[in-house]
Amino acid sequence: MALFMVISGLLFLLLVCICTALLRWNELRYSKKGLPPGTMGWPIFGETTEFLKQGPNFMINQRARYGSFFKSHILGCPTAVSMDPELNRYILMNEAKGLVPGYPQSMLDILGKCNIAAVHGSTHKLMRGALLALISPTMIREQLLPKIDEFMRTFLCDWDNKVIDLQEKTKQMAFLSSLKQIATAESTSVALEFMPEFFKLVLGTLSLPIDLPGTNYRRGLQARKIILRILGQLIEERRGSEESHKDMLGYLMRKDDSNRHKLSDAEIIDQIITILYSGYETVSTTSMMAVKYLHDHPRVLEELRKEHMAIRERKRPEDPIEWNDLKPMKFTRAVIFETSRLATIVNGVLRKTTEEMELNGFVIPKGWRIYVYTREINYDPFTYPDPLAFNPWRWMDKSLESQSNFLIFGGGTRQCPGKELGIAEISTFLHYFVTRYRWEEVGGEKLIKFPRVEAPNGLHIRVSSY
Repeated sequence: MALFMVISGLLFLLLVCICTALLRWNELRYSKKGLPPGTMGWPIFGETTEFLKQGPNFMINQRARYGSFFKSHILGCPTAVSMDPELNRYILMNEAKGLVPGYPQSMLDILGKCNIAAVHGSTHKLMRGALLALISPTMIREQLLPKIDEFMRTFLCDWDNKVIDLQEKTKQMAFLSSLKQIATAESTSVALEFMPEFFKLVLGTLSLPIDLPGTNYRRGLQARKIILRILGQLIEERRGSEESHKDMLGYLMRKDDSNRHKLSDAEIIDQIITILYSGYETVSTTSMMAVKYLHDHPRVLEELRKEHMAIRERKRPEDPIEWNDLKPMKFTRAVIFETSRLATIVNGVLRKTTEEMELNGFVIPKGWRIYVYTREINYDPFTYPDPLAFNPWRWMDKSLESQSNFLIFGGGTRQCPGKELGIAEISTFLHYFVTRYRWEEVGGEKLIKFPRVEAPNGLHIRVSSY
């Protein structure tokens, strides 16, 4: 027994020595003169586990130790983290000066090489131009909003006297609404196979790029292959048909002069995946959290409902929400912005250095990621007095939306191009929800706000007619 304890003690001591040596070796690897202060954690894995587990507290603790610009090793690569508002603005506005998108490898692998977040320069200009043409104000007014209204009206028609998982419903809503805008005629027939694969793809983009059976990364790659097959088959079927389609896919496939941004089939498919992916997370999560905050703040709900009832009173029951109805939804827009701010749907953006460069007096090597961490700006009491309060009225002052530190929808050359389309979708969802129903929470489920906003066990509500 004594011998066993001695051996166990020696093995433990050896393990401690090995771990200490590995940590020390990894720190020495990244101890180049001029680098920002910070820690790098373990070889390969770095500090990813601590970052994902501790979330905002990890960032706050590192800032307390090293300042608002520090080094770390997260999400598979050495990273300089910026929590400095002025530096963040500089980084976002200067993509041409040695900075390009630096999204994690798992996201690049799964979303595709032609994904708008992955490309830069002339290719980014082409892909962004094609995307903006799809979601321009004219397209939203004439093509997309009628489809959104028709979908929301049907999707929300039978929730009366039911207990629903709001998280699951808003996920389905965001995906199916986008799919209807992309491929209107085929959206119902492909949704059953497409939707579960899409959800796997989303989880895969937020994982470490470890290609082993059972990992979210492997499932994401497999889901991408199935989605490529579904979309490739859809394009081939449309190409063999004489029928014209007035939807996003129909526009992308046009070869005439009305389409100034002609893409290859691979680029079209990655563009569709980009549209689905970028809208899904923000629309679904913002819609879920808006309903949650409205439930918790009856005075806000009363004001929002009053705005939508006024719109409804001017219409017949069968009349849709139209472009001219969106402009008077000023308080709705304020609720959406305040939800996005307080829940922090997006924590920051990633850039990558294409050459060695100097930032804030430090030297950042070529190939490093720069994490523009914007979460704490959302809780800055100078910009947002009483920042932890849910107060949509603060957004009724238009100047707040135009401020340079308004980064809820990104910033610089990468500001979210689908911002107004997303707001239109959420506004239409809220319109039909609050004018048709009242609701109460069931179970008081836990919410997690990092690295994604989610309810691990769902967010259940009991819905009844208003």
